Amino acid sequence: MLSTLKETGCRGDGLFSAVRVTLYDRTVRDRRTSADNVSSSICVIGAGPCGLTSLKNLAQAGLQDIVCYEAGSQVGGNWVFRDAHGHSSIYETAHTISSKMLSQFDDFPMPADFPDFPSHKQILAYFQAYASRFNLAQFIRFRSRVLQVKRENGGRWQVTAESPEGEEIRTFDNLIVCSGHHWDPVVPELSGDFSGTQIHAHDYKCAEPFRDSRILVVGGGNSACDIAVETSRLSRKTCISMRRGYYIIPKIIFGKPVDVAYSRLLFLPKPLRQRVLGLGLRLAIGRWEKYKLKKPDCRPMEMHPTLNSEILNLIRHGKIHPRGAIVVAKGNAVTFEDGSTEKFDTIIWATGYRTGFPFLGDMYREWTTAKRLPLYLKMMPVDSPNLYFIGLFQPIGCIWTLADYQARIAALQIAGQLKRPNNLPDLVKREMNSPHWRFQDHPRHAVEVDYHDFKAELLSELKSVTTHRSRGI
Repeated sequence: MLSTLKETGCRGDGLFSAVRVTLYDRTVRDRRTSADNVSSSICVIGAGPCGLTSLKNLAQAGLQDIVCYEAGSQVGGNWVFRDAHGHSSIYETAHTISSKMLSQFDDFPMPADFPDFPSHKQILAYFQAYASRFNLAQFIRFRSRVLQVKRENGGRWQVTAESPEGEEIRTFDNLIVCSGHHWDPVVPELSGDFSGTQIHAHDYKCAEPFRDSRILVVGGGNSACDIAVETSRLSRKTCISMRRGYYIIPKIIFGKPVDVAYSRLLFLPKPLRQRVLGLGLRLAIGRWEKYKLKKPDCRPMEMHPTLNSEILNLIRHGKIHPRGAIVVAKGNAVTFEDGSTEKFDTIIWATGYRTGFPFLGDMYREWTTAKRLPLYLKMMPVDSPNLYFIGLFQPIGCIWTLADYQARIAALQIAGQLKRPNNLPDLVKREMNSPHWRFQDHPRHAVEVDYHDFKAELLSELKSVTTHRSRGI
């Protein structure tokens, strides 16, 4: 089945051209007839999984005046592995952290022979097959980077994009942003002067360059633990520095993928669910102190968990060495909060990303440091009725399956088949003040959602659709 996926995958090799866009001089109106909406022009930024599902839903809603700008040469977004620095992509050995069962689109199952946690190559082949199945390449302009988006006086969007053919400017009635939020690295200021090499996880591609080196990975999230595991196989020594405690959870627990196992607990009230999760983790892995790790300062589900089945084992085998927060660096020596000092050749900062959209200029610039984003269903801003953010959330689970529902909402609104809520400011305020869990008050959790709660909210929004069901949307 995988070979079939590869054969049918669509690459940005110049064989496909974007749909011709007809420019309209009319202004954006909050309410139009359905016929007017179907003729609306739509710009989609990004052809990763969220961009692909946006294109599919737009086309299924009967909308055809669509252009998708994709900076790369093929679909897949971050799942396109490239060894070049500066390109935001997965690393060579990456697999999904959500299971196959909960990472497949409702209308496009993954092949039966895919493992529980597919590799990045398998996921890319899956996205390529998805694009081929729904004939999405016709809408995509590959190797086209969006430089600037400006809102015109009438409310439409002027988009400036750069491609090998040069720069072009087009105007659209609607804008759908699918550029993701894992591309602008956060690198904390390091006290002192470190003489070794420093990189961000954004530029980590494989472990080979770090063979026989002394490596310090900073962070406790999924990337940090993955990189620590991979470098420990080749390095002279790998340490991992964490300022605080994290919930590090095996990807398989009680014989099931952890997200599948967790879904069996949804019938429990949330407080009881947290207690069961805490007890299950204690039974499965023991006390954090046994791993020389700090105990998390919150209950399960109140911070984004780290899913990794290897790091705890490698810590106990002496292959990875936990350390506390960094205090100061001098030369190639790093001093930690407990007063100990060690020498390193490389520091790898796995310290997250800022939420930002430079092509939007000053619009929403404050989101880079916000602890909550003012978006209804993490997609609709109050001040722009023709702007949608798809995939701008961080679930405890898979992003693109939920983005599919977001994209369906956006498509139906643009097509005039679903009304945008009139009380959007109230809904945004309620959403910001009522997170799914008591997430830690930090920009890291600005877009955090519970997978199952968020799915229920998106499906509830779609329940109000009463027309055009024959389209299968």
